[in-house]
Amino acid sequence: MIYTLVFIVFVIFVCYAFYIMKPKKVEEAPKHWHDILMKNVLFYKNLTPENQVIFRKRIMLFLSEIHIEGVDTEIEELDKILIASSGVIPVFGFSNWSYNNLTGIIVYPDSFNADLQFSNQDENKQILGMVGTGRFEKQMILSKKAIRLAFNNKTDKYNTPVHEFVHLLDKMDGETDGVPAFFLGKEYIAPWLELMHKEMEAINADASDIRKYGGTSKTEFFAVASEYFFERPKLFKQKHPELYAMLSVCFQQPKK
Repeated sequence: MIYTLVFIVFVIFVCYAFYIMKPKKVEEAPKHWHDILMKNVLFYKNLTPENQVIFRKRIMLFLSEIHIEGVDTEIEELDKILIASSGVIPVFGFSNWSYNNLTGIIVYPDSFNADLQFSNQDENKQILGMVGTGRFEKQMILSKKAIRLAFNNKTDKYNTPVHEFVHLLDKMDGETDGVPAFFLGKEYIAPWLELMHKEMEAINADASDIRKYGGTSKTEFFAVASEYFFERPKLFKQKHPELYAMLSVCFQQPKK
């Protein structure tokens, strides 16, 4: 009898393991999404046709795993595509990536304050995006206006949603500290810290084209530099070759 029970338990375990390890079937992206992505997402446009197919699959997987909800604003098809693209871009170099530290994204119509209020009468509503903590743990809050602006201007160095997803990646080693130890090998940590401190000093001395916010903390430097890296890769490589090389290792981005 005991052997029968052990066998049954073993079979159940094997079936469960097979179920959780089996690749999730995800619907294909609607055909017209290719045109939307080509028009709005420069990162996607610069990919090879083969990688574009993979990118579309990745955004569909993202949308199957992450719940997106609007507060006093409608989540339109374009918003879903842009949010999912923002999540896929920094991890495109990693196959089968899932954000295990994110379950939902809350979208506000415009900027908001530290108390997550977005009244038009509030002069302190200056936040465009943030990774939630406390009761908002595993949540991200984004401004719809910031999402659209991030992809409307293809010549700037800013992308608020990508910035917030980079914060989530930074947090993968347990700390949001600007040191992506989860992605960089130990041999790269010291060079990264040296580069980061050097560039932060340049930012604060008005001697860098990386935006000022990157000089406020190591955490923000990593996210701000990453925005630039993904938004204007050629310019970033020209202006900051060492940082470009380091972030290329960090994000393992494919050749375009």
